[in-house]
Amino acid sequence: MTTYAGAIEQRFGDGGPSGDGVADNEFIRRVIARKTVRRYSDTVPDEALLDLLVAAALSTSAKSDFQQASILRVSDPAKRAAIGTLFPAMPWIGVAPVFLIFLGDARRLQRVGELRGKPVHNGTLEGFFNASVDAALAMQTMILCAESAGLGVCPISVIRNEIDKVAAILNLPDLVFPVAGLCLGYPQAEGYVSLRLPRRVTTHHDSYDDSTLSEAIDDYDRRRDARHAIPKDQQRANKEFGEAAFYGWSEDKARQAAKAEGAAFPPYLRSHGFTFD
Repeated sequence: MTTYAGAIEQRFGDGGPSGDGVADNEFIRRVIARKTVRRYSDTVPDEALLDLLVAAALSTSAKSDFQQASILRVSDPAKRAAIGTLFPAMPWIGVAPVFLIFLGDARRLQRVGELRGKPVHNGTLEGFFNASVDAALAMQTMILCAESAGLGVCPISVIRNEIDKVAAILNLPDLVFPVAGLCLGYPQAEGYVSLRLPRRVTTHHDSYDDSTLSEAIDDYDRRRDARHAIPKDQQRANKEFGEAAFYGWSEDKARQAAKAEGAAFPPYLRSHGFTFD
């Protein structure tokens, strides 16, 4: 077994490349083996470490050096409780030692234009997209750095489902929006490695090809079910779709996507400075 083979098998289990012959790299192994953590000890990470993680996150790549990501730490107990109450199925939002929100910040560049007497209209689709990607890159960088320091994390994209309320709690101005939250702390319990889709349907060479998608998804559903079966009481929308005899990842995600989330997000953005021209 190669240095990476065990981690790759745990992550994909698809019989694909195992990293054979590649020199050992601890960081790469950590990334492949990373876990989502939702239960944390009461120990709050040292402020110096948190400052370092923020610095690392904001050192990530940024579109055209526009630097359109901002990080908001929610420390006020009342605000933490107010946000946590919006999502009762995710109690870790309210109890994690640290809760951060990564913001797409299209406002700052527009204000810079005003300061320099240049007309910058950053509520376009390009402005929204660039700010979103900057924030996502910053969050992923923090995730990887935090895990390398022994911390556990859980991204929280669901905050966009209650965008009006979250924005009011945090006093977000126009052209600033949450991309996702991030719970962070020292793990109290082991997370688990989420089995990813087979690489033959997610990696392509020279042209896009999904001709084997059907059989690959069927195989993935069975392998994932064998490792982490979804209980019958967690099947989504049975009143609408009926109870499935076999309920795999693809059935779960198809049902979830069919009941679209985040309906409040587009109108919120349009009423707070984005035209998407």
